[in-house]
Amino acid sequence: MVVHTTGEAQRDGHLKSPDFFDVSQYATATFESTSVSKGGSGLKVAGNLTLHGVTKPVVLDVDGPSAPVPGMDKKPHVGFNATTTINRTDFGIGPKFGAAMVGNDVKINIEIDAIKQ
Repeated sequence: MVVHTTGEAQRDGHLKSPDFFDVSQYATATFESTSVSKGGSGLKVAGNLTLHGVTKPVVLDVDGPSAPVPGMDKKPHVGFNATTTINRTDFGIGPKFGAAMVGNDVKINIEIDAIKQ
């Protein structure tokens, strides 16, 4: 798992607080797929995203797989990239802050490294 920061400790702390993500209560996000279909140059993966204790349907636009490359473990690895955009208020994130202060649209980018077993 990769944890990103904004580069500003005070802002990171505020984003982790109950005002936004409330990470002490909601430490993880989950996605459960319900269907996969071809779409554009990749795949469309529909499913349910649970974030901040709220579950909503979303569609991930998936590019990949990349060409296999040998990893340090000597096994073939392929990469995928999945993106979607959500409205933060649909998930109860930052409800005290209007769109003029904090944008409602949040782009989610998921990078996947799959290893053949």
